[in-house]
Amino acid sequence: MDMLGPHAGFILAAYLAAAVILGGLAAVIVLDRRAQRRALAALEERGAGRRGGNVA
Repeated sequence: MDMLGPHAGFILAAYLAAAVILGGLAAVIVLDRRAQRRALAALEERGAGRRGGNVA
């Protein structure tokens, strides 16, 4: 910790905050993707087709 100098606490807190924020954003993206896939599956089950043609 001496290598970081007198601001070691601030530096480590900033890195921790950035990691928490990025992890939270990644979690939100994953959860939203799952919700969107469920919504799409429900629409397709009701007969709504895709307009993009053959998408594999």
